[in-house]
Amino acid sequence: MDPVSELPTGAQALVVTASNRAAAGVYEDRSGAALAAGLAELGFEVEGPKVRPDDVDELEDVLRAAVDAHIDVVLTTGGTGLSPTDVTPEATRRVLEREAPGLAEAVRRYGAENGVPTSVLSRGVAGTAGRTLIVNLPGSTGGVQDGLAVLGPLLPHVVSQLRGGDH
Repeated sequence: MDPVSELPTGAQALVVTASNRAAAGVYEDRSGAALAAGLAELGFEVEGPKVRPDDVDELEDVLRAAVDAHIDVVLTTGGTGLSPTDVTPEATRRVLEREAPGLAEAVRRYGAENGVPTSVLSRGVAGTAGRTLIVNLPGSTGGVQDGLAVLGPLLPHVVSQLRGGDH
């Protein structure tokens, strides 16, 4: 069985950045911009990054809106660490219907195997709600690059499956 190698037509992605400081304009959201650029290179029509503070309710709202809009893929950056303000996984779990733990584990493993031992501290989760895949990535450009390296080859197959394609 060959995995789908081409992204289905019209595939849409949303990038969400969770960061109190970026939301307040203290610094530029570089990881969200890098994530949006990477998804565009993969062929997605990209919306965002939508920058939100580290707030469970605000993050949940933007994720639910993406699911309701039938966005194919939502990738978040930031809010996955051990800081008390890091709440992206908690917001994501409120929205997910089915978890896909292998995706989040693969991102952590990739980072650890490529010289970033702290990647295992990410609490990011992954899963689906409706026909939308949601994956939490770390809030660094390196973490985003690692996430895209892992997810890039899988996303055409995932989008096809979530749209009802054969697997």
